[in-house]
Amino acid sequence: MVTAIVMVQADRQRIQETAEALSGVPGVREVYSVTGEWDIVVVLKLGRYEDLDDVVTGHLRKVEGIARTQTMLAFRTYSEALLDQGFGVGLDEGNQFS
Repeated sequence: MVTAIVMVQADRQRIQETAEALSGVPGVREVYSVTGEWDIVVVLKLGRYEDLDDVVTGHLRKVEGIARTQTMLAFRTYSEALLDQGFGVGLDEGNQFS
């Protein structure tokens, strides 16, 4: 299994629509709206390395609203439990935002 992380800069007025379109691309497992230089993070899980070109150049680049991408390949996986904890850093389950 090949895991790739794609950072996406999107047109500001189309971030939500772009993220929703990305979530429907084959091989896309997770899509996050994020803060900072990038607007969207896409996690790909692919059966073969060769599938990366098909998904990134064949599908992702055709999604309207994408201004720029950067793709990174993961070469080591750590505990899923630890990864899940990382996304909750700074959040207290008792705090609710309105």
